[in-house]
Amino acid sequence: MADTNSALGDEPNVNASVPTLADVARHAGVSLATASRALNGSTRIVNPELKAKVEASARELHYTANVQAQAVARGTSRTVALVLGDIADPYFSAVAAGVADAAARHRLVVTMATAGTEPEHVVETIAALRGQRPTAVIVVGSRYVDEVTEAAIAEELRGVEAQGGRVALIGAQANGFRVVPVLNADGASALADALVERGYSDFAVLAGPSSLTTPADRTRGFLAGLAGHGIHPDPASIINGGFSRQAGYRDMIALLDAGTRPQCVFAVTDVMALGAMTAMRERGLTPGADIAVAGFDDIEVLQDVVPSLTTVSLPLRELGERSLEVALADAPSELEPFRGEVTLRDSTPPRS
Repeated sequence: MADTNSALGDEPNVNASVPTLADVARHAGVSLATASRALNGSTRIVNPELKAKVEASARELHYTANVQAQAVARGTSRTVALVLGDIADPYFSAVAAGVADAAARHRLVVTMATAGTEPEHVVETIAALRGQRPTAVIVVGSRYVDEVTEAAIAEELRGVEAQGGRVALIGAQANGFRVVPVLNADGASALADALVERGYSDFAVLAGPSSLTTPADRTRGFLAGLAGHGIHPDPASIINGGFSRQAGYRDMIALLDAGTRPQCVFAVTDVMALGAMTAMRERGLTPGADIAVAGFDDIEVLQDVVPSLTTVSLPLRELGERSLEVALADAPSELEPFRGEVTLRDSTPPRS
């Protein structure tokens, strides 16, 4: 016969100094099942007075639930697993804050894992998170252009669903999973239109990794927007590199040292644009005056940047909140895609 305590999210008290759920139940004067429902969550509502009594006993006894046992009993834990590209990037931290806000409303705990952009690491990270039996997995990092890589990631995510967990992605639709859609190409195209209207006709693009769909979509949209005005940048001015501030700095240095001096540089993320601005200053140029700069995302740190950066604004925190709500919904409705808003600032002044 299965051990009753383990099935309810607790282990037998083999060490008298470690309180168990049974100890809490005895202390509160309630049944073991009632104590479990009060502390571990249940579809059956516990009388508020009994719930408060059980919670008070748990605090007094310093009881901590056995999360792994709970997960086995339920099929999933009370954990939301958040897969990020780089937690140091303000884009990812803003989205993570939104997920945490939504998780708090659902009394869920968020764990975060930085997966980077290497496919093998992303697959390994999701596989490791499956061991936690999370109630939801939110993938914030970009999807991959390569179908083989996408298939490997999808297999791991379907393993999460097979255990009873939910999956949601931010960005483009992929392999039938729930998604919070972002129109990256459309936002970048609108930015191109706005910059041309300000008088710019000579552009360079810091395009990020060509293997990732988010930078690829933003680059494609921006170039399509320029093409609509008969503008076609020199292919040598479109740099595929990394996806970080350092990458933006490095790629801008390479452009300048090659003798390229465009009127305007578009970086597919704000952090890359900030790196590019640093590179300009190191080469004796003034961003916004000598070379205009534009980014994408509208990260919070831009409030302190001089000159203020033109960008495509996305509601990053809302994206995070919405992703968890989509994951947890029993029958999620189709979401209206998030459309970035072009925000023109001092880094792209009008040209006379």
